[in-house]
Amino acid sequence: MMKQVSKRKAHIHTLYSKLLKKWWAVALLLTAAGCASQPVVLQNRFEAACVPAPPNYSHMDLWAAHPNKQDAADRLPPVDTVRDEQANAPADVFFIHPTIYTYKPTNGYLWNGSLDDVELNRRVDSSTILNQASIFNGAGRVFAPRYRQAHLYAYFTPNAADAQAAFDTAYADVKAAFEYYLQHFNQGRPFIIAAHSQGTQHAKRLMRELIDGKPLQQQLIVAYLVGMPTPADFFANIPVCQSAEQTGCFVTWNTYAKGYTPANHYKELYRAAVTNPLNWTTNGEPASAKLHRGAVGQKFKPLKPALHDAMAHKGMLWISRPKVLGAALLNIKNWHRADYNLFYFNVRQNAAERVRAYLQKAMQR
Repeated sequence: MMKQVSKRKAHIHTLYSKLLKKWWAVALLLTAAGCASQPVVLQNRFEAACVPAPPNYSHMDLWAAHPNKQDAADRLPPVDTVRDEQANAPADVFFIHPTIYTYKPTNGYLWNGSLDDVELNRRVDSSTILNQASIFNGAGRVFAPRYRQAHLYAYFTPNAADAQAAFDTAYADVKAAFEYYLQHFNQGRPFIIAAHSQGTQHAKRLMRELIDGKPLQQQLIVAYLVGMPTPADFFANIPVCQSAEQTGCFVTWNTYAKGYTPANHYKELYRAAVTNPLNWTTNGEPASAKLHRGAVGQKFKPLKPALHDAMAHKGMLWISRPKVLGAALLNIKNWHRADYNLFYFNVRQNAAERVRAYLQKAMQR
């Protein structure tokens, strides 16, 4: 009798462990990339003298991803349906990563991450480059610069001047990297801009200054401006995409649990355009989970297709609770960190489709 009870307990423990494992596989999508929710407070004001040294993008180690080196953007999820196409790709992808610099600086002064910070570079490579930039290796050669990213606290400080100085420093690097890419690697090739969170903030500014209404706009395939509210009329000449194969446009979304509205919705989010990455429209029509091609979760492992549905609602992309064992335990409202991971295979397919559409149009000109 005692043996039977022990076996039953062991069986229950095994089931419970499996359930928790499934739950964490989804919950840990939140650790894939992006910002922490509780920022470290920087006690000191921004000082130009304490800004880390600027980059020289002729040095390969200042590229988190580059077609001339092996890096995390070359990785593929363990499925048979995807391949790294960078070697023969006719297009490029310029990827700008989100905020990974969230921890306390050693001296309390650094509002911008140092490019010599080995631990920060490791975190960038193992999170955003692996889980986000790798999406695009089936569509083009992936270029992702390291840059003196603004500390997460720049989004929370009451001192607007400090935040602006930190963001300006970060943007100066992104712009320098893009200009270096254009001068040394582009050679007239069409390109995709892809970014997340702080990266999207810089991408929007970059596109306004160098692409929107400029000759360079002719080379723009699409821009994935994810994780930062972007109104449909943000650019003068670059529209929000309305279909899966439209080019010369941008897509954008910010992911939340269905039925949830964040407290800061009234600030910017309510005005944001929303692209549904399950059907690639902005009309607010709900997209069935049948259109979901799969996600990437903990340790870069693929999660099954049909994981959740999606619909645009008042500037937000609402998703249903992911259909996994243990889903009832999930209480995640803000899926910001998983904006890309949740739609990994949908975005991957779409990027390749838009490259093909761009090339077909170019042949007809």
